[in-house]
Amino acid sequence: MFKIRQADSSDLNKIFTLYKKVATETTGLARSGDEIIVDYVQNFMEKSSNTGIELVVDNPANSNQIIAEIHCYKLIPKTFSHVLSELTIAVDPDHQGQGIGKMIFTHLLDFIRNSRHDVLRVELISREFNLKAISFYEGLGFKREGRFEKRIRSNENEFEADIPMAWFNPNFKK
Repeated sequence: MFKIRQADSSDLNKIFTLYKKVATETTGLARSGDEIIVDYVQNFMEKSSNTGIELVVDNPANSNQIIAEIHCYKLIPKTFSHVLSELTIAVDPDHQGQGIGKMIFTHLLDFIRNSRHDVLRVELISREFNLKAISFYEGLGFKREGRFEKRIRSNENEFEADIPMAWFNPNFKK
């Protein structure tokens, strides 16, 4: 049975290991494996802890391994105080296809709906060719909001669009 919990600072090395693996073995992250450094992980963990949310799923067969992580946090300008942004999800490639991504993502949105009434909008960006991810996000209630043309540059020197998407909290209170 998979259990979702809040991340804490002691998870840094496990989350770093997860992100390194996901970035190296899949195209699920915008960063490549060599761009995943401890400072990057520490930075999003601190921002998520201070103004957002970060959830993890431990491997039930190995307590030293995190197999999924999701985070988002508020942007600095006060005009965006109702927004959680920079949403990123990582699921270990060895555990994909088991419903873990949907489970942790649903938990995040339920937590926001029930406990974060200060949040109206949750936003993410998906690569245009990642149709599986876009469909997944739409299934969770995210709406496409346009496209950033030629924003992604691939290793082959080709370009693709980024697709901004948003989910709106029905329990937001002004």
